[in-house]
Amino acid sequence: MTEIKAYGPKNLPLEELFAPGHRACQGCAEVLALRLALKALGKDTVVANATGCMEIVSTPLPTTSWVVPYIHVGFENAAAVCSGVEAGLKALMRKARLPKKQIHCVAIAGDGGTADIGMQALSGALERGHDMVYICLDNEAYMNTGIQRSSSTPYGAMTTTSPPGRLSFGQSTQKKNVAEIAAAHGIPYVATACPSYPWDLMKKVQKAALVEGPAYVHILSVCPTGWRSQPEESIELGKLAVASRVFPLYEVENGRYRFTPKPPKQVPVIDYLKKQGRFRHLTDKMIEEIQKNVDEQFCRLEAKVRISLEASQEPQE
Repeated sequence: MTEIKAYGPKNLPLEELFAPGHRACQGCAEVLALRLALKALGKDTVVANATGCMEIVSTPLPTTSWVVPYIHVGFENAAAVCSGVEAGLKALMRKARLPKKQIHCVAIAGDGGTADIGMQALSGALERGHDMVYICLDNEAYMNTGIQRSSSTPYGAMTTTSPPGRLSFGQSTQKKNVAEIAAAHGIPYVATACPSYPWDLMKKVQKAALVEGPAYVHILSVCPTGWRSQPEESIELGKLAVASRVFPLYEVENGRYRFTPKPPKQVPVIDYLKKQGRFRHLTDKMIEEIQKNVDEQFCRLEAKVRISLEASQEPQE
């Protein structure tokens, strides 16, 4: 595999492959994540983008913000279309209809198009082993169609279809862990990322593009509109998600887990929740339940990292 770059302010690619002038909301971390991801992928990239926020804001007819070849697809089939593009490019190169070169095939979808509607297409593409990258831009609800809950919406959150009130306390189920579902397919590379850690995000997307076979990158994307947060606090909120261990940053490379970066000193989950209006109805008891769940999930992840580290230090026969 080609050597992975360590990105930083001095070697950040200047070329913008997601052009300005789009219609993203103020403080949208999702569009920042997309911009960073495309810088890491480069020009030789084909994108299949499911219906979602980034499709809505980027392609109002007759304009587009995409500077790379782009296909808008349905909510449910980003992975299926991308795997078809990958297979088609392979065939054209085999028949010498195209010169042989590395072209990154990338499927991009929101959490609704990934955890709910597109899960079957994603699982099929990972199982078939297509050489592609799947990027989930997770803002934890169907934000572009009016803030409805998805299976990626966290426990207790208020959405228009999980409204708190006399008969409800908000979202009643725990967030689906799609990164772990992808890892369970045994694919070469899975990672979680957040634009609050831009260099880490770019490095992971680049690594995902360079591995042979399918790769999955799950990016937490703060949404001020749906989260009822202040636009200028999006980067801080992303850091709080990591520091509170609600969204730990890690990667799974050939089955081995690793924290990236090392988890910062833990802050109470309430510090993360209190900055978001979607959680303002929570009681102290519910916040305790959320803290307990976060701690349990993190302990499980720590155990996987520890086992992976021990396995990597085993003496070779």
